[in-house]
Amino acid sequence: MSWRYPTRNNPGEAMQRLWSLVFLVVPIACSAIYLLAALGVPPLQKFWLPPNYNAGGDSIDRLFVLTHLVAAVVLVLTMGALFWFSWQGSARAQATSTTAHHTMLEIVWTIVPACVLIALAVYQFPSWNENKLLRPQILDKGRAIAQPPLVKVVAKRFGWEFYHAGPDGLLETRDDVFVENLLVLPVGEDVVLQLESRDVLHSFFVPGLRVKQDVVPGLPQFLWFRVEKPVELEMVCAELCGWGHYTMQGRVRFVPRAEYEAGILVQRALPRSGHLAHINPPVTHVALRERRRWPQPTRGVSGNE
Repeated sequence: MSWRYPTRNNPGEAMQRLWSLVFLVVPIACSAIYLLAALGVPPLQKFWLPPNYNAGGDSIDRLFVLTHLVAAVVLVLTMGALFWFSWQGSARAQATSTTAHHTMLEIVWTIVPACVLIALAVYQFPSWNENKLLRPQILDKGRAIAQPPLVKVVAKRFGWEFYHAGPDGLLETRDDVFVENLLVLPVGEDVVLQLESRDVLHSFFVPGLRVKQDVVPGLPQFLWFRVEKPVELEMVCAELCGWGHYTMQGRVRFVPRAEYEAGILVQRALPRSGHLAHINPPVTHVALRERRRWPQPTRGVSGNE
């Protein structure tokens, strides 16, 4: 490679070599930022994923890291090639090339990316099965059946409704407990949610659990996860659903089973809400502004830290 300075005979050479250096610096800078963020170096750690509290989220994190590493390698190789050819071409007297195409090169850059994408697709099968297909099971009269949902999540513009199964263990019955914008769940066990939408398309997203599921009107969805320690996490809608989309936020709080059951008893003791009379059957209601009535956690950490 020639590192000579541009000459007066080729005034455009300086600009072309400047762009060559840009092609070289961009992938190096991006890769460095990615690595520092992954290592948690301040202040770049805020650009990385929040801590994962879901047992099934580890496979998602591995897939996330692998996909970005592949993308980083492709970025460096592509921008490095641009730098090389741009720098070398800047010193040529002939500005254009007479080569129209290169059959072997085109075959290679078609087959190699296809193989990489197929490999990534195969690699993600176990994670997809764990988080989307293999729903937790329980024994019922000696027979394994799909675990019923503990809570029905209803998305609406612009908030969340949570219906907890009552003593009968079934949803959509008269003993259900209704809580708005605060989802309290037990730790140390598999939790299954039933997701529904009351109006438009929404998306149930809890970054700290690595779960994100579109909620489609008329199409119930099921989501499951397992958290082993008390924690409170942020929950948002990740699908543009209208002018108040940015306000569609809530909290997910994980507490010990005894604390969870005590909280359910407190909510069941509250008077029924008249403005929810259209819900059949009627349920007990508590709004986010009243969440102080739910017993506060005795231990745990915040997922925002």
